[in-house]
This record gives sequence, structure tokens and C-alpha cells, in this order.
Amino acid sequence: MEAINPPRTLYVRYGKRLLDLAIAVPLALLLSPLMLVVAIVVRWRLGAPVLFRQDRIGKDDRHFRLAKFRTMTDRRDASGALLPDGDRLTPLGLFLRKTSLDELPQLWNVL
Repeated sequence: MEAINPPRTLYVRYGKRLLDLAIAVPLALLLSPLMLVVAIVVRWRLGAPVLFRQDRIGKDDRHFRLAKFRTMTDRRDASGALLPDGDRLTPLGLFLRKTSLDELPQLWNVL
């Protein structure tokens, strides 16, 4: 059984994108000082890179690169394998996750 896609209205084609931009651009500008502070703190506490990037598949099978502030170290055991996530999550990372500040760079994906 195939899904039936209704015809795309003018709003779906253009209006939604314009609305996304109308919200995302001012938000990105407003939150950019906070993002800069978070980036500096992440760099200071965890080192480089500041961002965690991962390739994802979005709507209509479009590929995009997700970006978040890094919340974990890359600590490894004696054999070179990464430690479990719970052992690599830092107090800063836990704070960023609880407050969702680690998600702020995703705002740029909208743009």
C-alpha cells in the first residue's frame, strides 16, 4: 500500500519556509551571544572540537548534518575502546543536556 500525498498548497511550498525563516533568523541573532558563551565554555572544559556533528536523514530522504554542542569526552579504556556514554558525560555536558543548550546549534539547520 502506498501513501497518497495530497497536492502541496502554496502555504506548504513557500509559506512554511518563510515562517521558519521569520522565526529562526531573529532567534539565531538573539541567541548567538549565548551560543558564543557556551562554545567558549565547551572549548575550555572539553577542548576541540566544540560541536558534535552527525549525518542524519530528514524529510523526503534529504541528508543533513546535525550539529550540537559537545557534551562528552573521548576518553578510552586501556585497549583503546571508547568508555560507555555514562562514563564520558561530563558535569558540563549533563547541564547542557538538562537545559537543552546543547541543541542550540540546530537552529542553524533551519537556515
